Amino acid sequence: MALCHWALVAAMLCGPARTQRPPGIPGRTAENDVPLQTAAWLAEGRITAIHLPKERPRRLYFTLPKKTSAFSVTVVPCDVPVEWSLMVRTAEDEPPKQQRTYKKSMPEVWWGNSRKNIKVYSNVGNAVDTYRGPAYAPASIYVVKLQSREHSTKVSVYLQEGAGLPKVFPELPPDPQVRVVGVGMSSVTLRWPSSPSVPKVHQSNTSLQYCVLVNLKHNYRGLCAALEALRRDKKIEEVKRQGATLWPTPKAWKQQLGPHRKDVVFPAPVPDGPPELPCVCQGVENTCTVSELQPDTLYYLDVFLLDSSSGSSAAYTGTSARTHQEARPTGTALRDSKPRWVALAPHGGRLLSFRPRGWPPRALLTMQVCSPHQVRVTASGQTQVLAAEIVAEEPVQIWLQGSPSYLIYLENESPATVAEEAIVKIQASSAYHRQAPVLPPLRTVKSYSKLKTCNSVTVGWHGTEERNLYCVYHQQLDSQGGPTGLEQCLGPESRSDTERAVCKYFQDLNPQEAVSTATIGGLEPGTAYLFDVYMVRRFGIAIKYHSKIVRTKKDC
Repeated sequence: MALCHWALVAAMLCGPARTQRPPGIPGRTAENDVPLQTAAWLAEGRITAIHLPKERPRRLYFTLPKKTSAFSVTVVPCDVPVEWSLMVRTAEDEPPKQQRTYKKSMPEVWWGNSRKNIKVYSNVGNAVDTYRGPAYAPASIYVVKLQSREHSTKVSVYLQEGAGLPKVFPELPPDPQVRVVGVGMSSVTLRWPSSPSVPKVHQSNTSLQYCVLVNLKHNYRGLCAALEALRRDKKIEEVKRQGATLWPTPKAWKQQLGPHRKDVVFPAPVPDGPPELPCVCQGVENTCTVSELQPDTLYYLDVFLLDSSSGSSAAYTGTSARTHQEARPTGTALRDSKPRWVALAPHGGRLLSFRPRGWPPRALLTMQVCSPHQVRVTASGQTQVLAAEIVAEEPVQIWLQGSPSYLIYLENESPATVAEEAIVKIQASSAYHRQAPVLPPLRTVKSYSKLKTCNSVTVGWHGTEERNLYCVYHQQLDSQGGPTGLEQCLGPESRSDTERAVCKYFQDLNPQEAVSTATIGGLEPGTAYLFDVYMVRRFGIAIKYHSKIVRTKKDC
């Protein structure tokens, strides 16, 4: 399979309408005659491509031989809808000879004198449209009027004498639908019905071939629309790369302003040449496998039947397909809202996975390192990395969204001199709320000396602007030693009910003043106690404040 070269469609895009006089009409005109020498005449039997400026109608004229009983006009829009109509001007009666000031052909005399205008057909759209009908009086002049309302575009017109389908365009099957018969991670296999035009010329003519176009935007109705889109994208990229503004040339200004007379037709601007079409052409085989695609990507696929001898083409009904995902590694699944302890060997790693519930699939990761180590956490979705952080003894929250499942990779990044395992406490929960919960700015517990007595102690801690449950636990110490290691990661579920002193809800909308206090009584005089405060949340693991050792007064 070879790349589709632009030469196959050059005739369709680069054949502007010619400005000429029809045979038999002289250059001189009477005072009330229309200057036909500036009109564009439509030739029979070949595709005429013209440039159609925005909001400026273009007219093409043609006549038919006397023996012609029927004819057809085919209009092929490019990338935007085109308004077009067919009108015929016929003579009601033969003009008297005394009205002729000089020798003229019969069509020109009738044009300038007694005539009758008949609107034969009109249509608006961006699909290929064909009018077929009987011919009018032999001296009739036909007018094809075309206009674009959206922006400047190209349009092709084909005139054929006689009945039957246009011979220059390849014929499509009754069901011109492209179907996907196979999808892989980097390839898509297509199949489409064969064109009725292919068997007729398959043995002796090789000018017909199928071409498959792949893009990431949308399907195209025709080859011209695809070429125009590629040309615009290429022009925009060049402007961005150069950082310059493209000012219109005087010729472009002249065409935007328009002529004083609507019947005057400017020649179409010379095109820059179509860019090389990123498609695959493979002769007349109606099955194609497009390869070298990206995994898990939506592609739009179109099939065009090209005739290199006439420069014409026909477009099948396109389709779309999403390539398969790459095989992802499977990690240890985390259960929703269940804390998990993970041990990491020196410079080792561990892969975890989590699939949240609900829609949209958001997740909240809460983790804390329970040993003097540093751990790198990398969370990714199906196609990209979503978060990467270094976690130590302080609790860390990671908010994840945009993927139905997530992979979490934990890696021990402690120095080489540390030979111990890193212990990480991690919890993943389905986030039904819209944002991550707020953590307290400080995790210190303060003791108020002025409020301390022989059998009671008052402690305080920082809260948040969100409503949470705070529980205070205490236990008697025989020495001044405090908790270390894994005890910093233990939650209130590890404490006995006898150690729980008080639980209370608290919130303050002003974070700077969000300080809560609690007075714990029933203590022994002159005794050291260890106080722990836990913030119990609806989502995420409980946050433990730093332990505080307080000794009650001995003498009161």
